[in-house]
Amino acid sequence: MAAALRSRRSFLHVLGLNGVIASAGACAAASADRVGPRLIARTAGGMLRLDSNENSSGPGPRVLAAIEDALGEINRYPFAASRSLAGAIAESAGVQADQVELGCGSSEILDATVGAFTAPDRALVTPAPTFELCANIAEHMGHPIVEVPLTATLTIDLAAMASRAAAAGLLYVCNPNNPTATLHGSRAVEQFVEEVLKSDAGATILIDEAYHDYVERPDYRTSIPLAVANPRVIVSRTFSKIYGLAGMRVGYAVGQRATLTEVSRRLDALRLSKLSTTAAFTALSDTTRVADQRTANREARAFTAQTFKDAGFQPVDSEANFLMVDVRRDVRSFQSACRDRGVSVARPFPPLLTHTRITIGTMEEMKRAAVVFQEVLAQPASAARLEPLRRSSWRRDADDRVC
Repeated sequence: MAAALRSRRSFLHVLGLNGVIASAGACAAASADRVGPRLIARTAGGMLRLDSNENSSGPGPRVLAAIEDALGEINRYPFAASRSLAGAIAESAGVQADQVELGCGSSEILDATVGAFTAPDRALVTPAPTFELCANIAEHMGHPIVEVPLTATLTIDLAAMASRAAAAGLLYVCNPNNPTATLHGSRAVEQFVEEVLKSDAGATILIDEAYHDYVERPDYRTSIPLAVANPRVIVSRTFSKIYGLAGMRVGYAVGQRATLTEVSRRLDALRLSKLSTTAAFTALSDTTRVADQRTANREARAFTAQTFKDAGFQPVDSEANFLMVDVRRDVRSFQSACRDRGVSVARPFPPLLTHTRITIGTMEEMKRAAVVFQEVLAQPASAARLEPLRRSSWRRDADDRVC
């Protein structure tokens, strides 16, 4: 047994996951108060990564132990495990198993949806700025893109998007929106769907709920019931955020079977592994972990927001695991100054070139980052004007194009 365990850990080292599994130790010995600090310690001495909306705490001890246990079955194809995961997601979401389609992260779902519903004469309608993967894919395919600017309060302009639905193949709504963290309540989304379907029954709506589990605003509800009720609505989710499984690449779509069939024919049949399905299945059942992560995020986010307010800068109200703040200077200079001090924040999101997006890590990480933010913001903004950003450069050079 000891030799087998050593062999498994050697294999994990090859995969680059040894730091994660080592934190679990032997399953019987692993404990919650040991796993978290060890995960954080992997980057505590180096660059603090607050740039890609990852969950710094990572998965919980139950997930780590389940991954280790699953190593004995990696010689088997993951078909049965994928069916089990889809069934568990369906039960959690209150839908049928055939109304769930798994993806390699929700990125693959978004990619396939753009391929399924846009065309040279059917545009992608998308906010600007928002999560850019759909626009990246449409651009790569040579399909038209209609970018709708955000409102003055940095919310998605749903009315303006609906008004452009007639020539659309797909309308993309990220709710909460990335990078602004702004949210639309359920009634606003319902009205948007009604308007789109009224103007053109052929347009499909993709609602990206990557940050759903962080939302606590009382007027918000998931759009999954809309997707189940209407064949032109799809909801996407990911295990990369609150579940801390960005490196495992698990996401899913919910919708009517006929609609999802158009998506699934563009997906790889073996898109998930035994380890990723096991991790997601276990994470989904660990509801206490999710609630604890939501609370921890709220507290660290409030601390970070107050740091900026105390320095005279107003963050945008957030319902996600990141903040957007107007730092009243070219964001590239702010990003560079923070990086020089060991904190990596997100790249620019044109046209919001004075706004920075900051991922919320653990409270320990945010206290360390707060010192850097205060120091950088205390310096006068440079009067030098940097070269304007071209869309091709900021899209292709993005390091957080996955979810």
